[in-house]
Amino acid sequence: MIGVLVVTHGAIGETLLYGAEQILGAKQAQVAALGVSRNDDPEAVLARARKLAAQLDGGEGLLVLTDMFGATPCNVASRLLADGRVEGVSGVSLPMLVRVRSGRDGSLPAAVQRALSGGAEGVVHMNTDSCGA
Repeated sequence: MIGVLVVTHGAIGETLLYGAEQILGAKQAQVAALGVSRNDDPEAVLARARKLAAQLDGGEGLLVLTDMFGATPCNVASRLLADGRVEGVSGVSLPMLVRVRSGRDGSLPAAVQRALSGGAEGVVHMNTDSCGA
């Protein structure tokens, strides 16, 4: 199973994981969030991220999701990346996380594509697209 690490500002990642649990059911193994605060030392955050990455990758790879490209969480996560082993996607959202969590038994490249499509398809102009109401 592909591991998932969500690295975000503050508790955004924990909140997204909680939301995904509400939609999909129970907690899943090999999924964690790492919050970064304004006062954190980036090197200390990186050390925590490396430790979590090692715990979450059970051999199938790790997908790291971050909230905003170019910000500290993304910069920390980028230092974990290794092509084909640890992949990263920024702009994490609940639709992205649900899509990723509901299909982690495939390949890491497929998980990256699910993240990208979940994020893109989760952005909807509600005045023109029905949300099931």
